[in-house]
Amino acid sequence: MDRRRFLAAAAAPLVLGRVPEALARSVDGRTLALVTADLESSVVAVDLSTGRIYRRLRTPADPRSIEAVGAFGALVAHTALGRLTLIDQQLRVHAIAGELGAPRYAAAVPGPRFGYVSDSARGEIAVVGLRARRVVGRVQVGGPVRHLAIDRFGRRLWAVLGNISPTVAILDASRAARPRLIGMIRPPFNAHDVGFTPGGRRVWLTSGDERRLAIYDAGTARLLKTLRGDAPPQHVTFLGDRAYVSSGDDGLLRVHRLDGELLRTTRIPIGSYNVQQGWGRILTPSLSQGTICMLSPSGGLQLRRDVARSSHDVCFVIEE
Repeated sequence: MDRRRFLAAAAAPLVLGRVPEALARSVDGRTLALVTADLESSVVAVDLSTGRIYRRLRTPADPRSIEAVGAFGALVAHTALGRLTLIDQQLRVHAIAGELGAPRYAAAVPGPRFGYVSDSARGEIAVVGLRARRVVGRVQVGGPVRHLAIDRFGRRLWAVLGNISPTVAILDASRAARPRLIGMIRPPFNAHDVGFTPGGRRVWLTSGDERRLAIYDAGTARLLKTLRGDAPPQHVTFLGDRAYVSSGDDGLLRVHRLDGELLRTTRIPIGSYNVQQGWGRILTPSLSQGTICMLSPSGGLQLRRDVARSSHDVCFVIEE
């Protein structure tokens, strides 16, 4: 893989447009992007009011994914080590107790107590007690689960059973500590990523091996439509009445209406696979170039910053 040389924290950022000050002081704290530095055993905190690197946090090796979990901070999955850590809002790194095989991605359960983590080696979803900082439950889903998403009410959890998966598991998460498998669907393509729209009425699936997307009714799991996409694997996130779909191989971000209508495409660095939203902005890191890009709700590029040799995932947090 083509990797850029690491750029020191003192290097000046390339900022396109002005980042609103309100974005960085939304809750009387500093709004940060936490970006995994996969090859450097660290997570990089970027101050989004300036675009500058604020701090580098030492972590166990292979911080592969990161997900904000409300007031608790962010869960980090160290896939190669079979470990989880929690970065709190004071940017301290804590170990999560409990045996795991290959933790992949996390989903934050609405409310202050739990997070879900996919474990592809064990074919299960682990329930993490955030206050206790330990794994408190597990549910088998029958495949090497990776990406997962939960609705805004915390009632339904969808999980893709692999990187290029013919099946998606649906779980009842109404009892947050004890989710249970209630069904499977077979999308019209091999799925990769999944996300609920903000209202929780629709679910978008992206493909891991085709230039296609699919929209489902969340309540009935009925396929509503398929859309043209870009090079797989694709990832999706949502902000307001917009869906944002990234293609790292094509270096493109598509902005759609929630009904699927395409509104805009924006060039992003090659290798920008994962995409996240928060505080009115969109973030995407580059696995191959080690950048982080921030985009406006309309899809305009506002900031591009070199942070590491390789950056797989990103999330937003408020430092207190």
